[in-house]
Amino acid sequence: MARTNTSRVDTDTWSEDRESSAPAGEDGRETCPVCRGAGFVHPALDSGQTDFSRVVPCTCIRGELRRRKAEYLEKYSNLGALSQLNFENLSPKGKLADAASQERFAQVYRAARAFAENPEGWLVLSGPGGCGKTHVACAIAGHCLGAGKPVFYIGIADLLDHLRSAFSPASDTTYDELFEQVKNVPLLVLDDLTPGSATAWAREKLEQLLNHRFNVRLATVITTDAPVEKIDERLRVRLTSGEFCQVLTIEQRSPLDDQSGLGLELLRNMTFDSFDHKRMELPLEERQNLRQAFDLAVEFARSPEGWLIFQGVNGCGKTHLAAAIANYRQAQGHGVLFVVVSDLLDRVRSTFGPDSRTSYDEYSEKLKRAPLLILDDFGEHSATPWAQEKLYQLINHRYNARLPMVITTCLTLDEIETRISSRMVDPRISLVFNITAPDYRGNIEPVRRPKRY
Repeated sequence: MARTNTSRVDTDTWSEDRESSAPAGEDGRETCPVCRGAGFVHPALDSGQTDFSRVVPCTCIRGELRRRKAEYLEKYSNLGALSQLNFENLSPKGKLADAASQERFAQVYRAARAFAENPEGWLVLSGPGGCGKTHVACAIAGHCLGAGKPVFYIGIADLLDHLRSAFSPASDTTYDELFEQVKNVPLLVLDDLTPGSATAWAREKLEQLLNHRFNVRLATVITTDAPVEKIDERLRVRLTSGEFCQVLTIEQRSPLDDQSGLGLELLRNMTFDSFDHKRMELPLEERQNLRQAFDLAVEFARSPEGWLIFQGVNGCGKTHLAAAIANYRQAQGHGVLFVVVSDLLDRVRSTFGPDSRTSYDEYSEKLKRAPLLILDDFGEHSATPWAQEKLYQLINHRYNARLPMVITTCLTLDEIETRISSRMVDPRISLVFNITAPDYRGNIEPVRRPKRY
């Protein structure tokens, strides 16, 4: 019998019959009466005669072979920790609360389920970061693995890095081996296709890979942050082939419209229902102050006009109320952008980088024109001249346009740059409320109590 080479993956000849035999009956275990411990038997022909020209695994080791195959396929899949992203923990309606987004995601969910049952053609998942497309792609991969089907997952940036490193003499895998593997695996999941930033060499490799899989008609799942129409034309012509490819848009908004920190489970759970405005351990005056802040937030959420500014020490509840306003507006289907100020400044800086997919003007306009903007944690990180200038440009625009905004801060208005604070104290547009409650996480005595204006 020919010896099976298991040192590398032969991706051209995947089949259910690749199970190799192994001896059984060792270490005192009872010897199988069928194979007598050999682990394999000669199959019977249709005539009932024994076919001595072939061997097949005996029933005594098939369970062990299936286990080994499952372990091998899981390791081969390259999913790693992403194997935890499955259909069981994927919400069929997605992450957003508005009905239109839920229905769109439900359609994607149903299509992904159908594709996982019968992976044929290409499935392209488009949407901004955090919309769930990687979860959907990994759920498809995991379902196929559970059915004993080989699948290989890899991020496109990692794939290109691996291909480059394969040229190194010290590499354990040759370039040809790796490229043949991703070209010919029955189901390939390519995560995070990014248009525009790839080098000519990278574009050439992607074209070779996708052209091969398209021509051979191999099942492929591709995720991308970009609308398909913005992808390079030579790749786009493959992705949009209606006879072979499905393009599913999970969320149509730009990543700039993403709810930022609201994507975190902690902030999504910060609602008016979960806010404890009673806090019976506090003195009556502080409880009344907290209830007043709660009522102001609820009123603002129902009809956001002007600016609502919450001051107070860390942990007093101001971020919870700001997030509750955002979650309420989002649940009502209204646009809202929740941004932590330090993250905003980092994002602005990144737009000036050579690899940025978003220009400063694009991001700035999104912030300026958001129907409701929530700036959380306006603090000392905004003290540099550059940061002050960028924040002033944003706040001044929304001040002149009379666009609604919520701001939370640990600072007194005396500690905020004058051009900005002068707009915050304008009673024609702004209400500043000082939350006097201490840190709810430990009743920590506040370092300072900002003045109420």
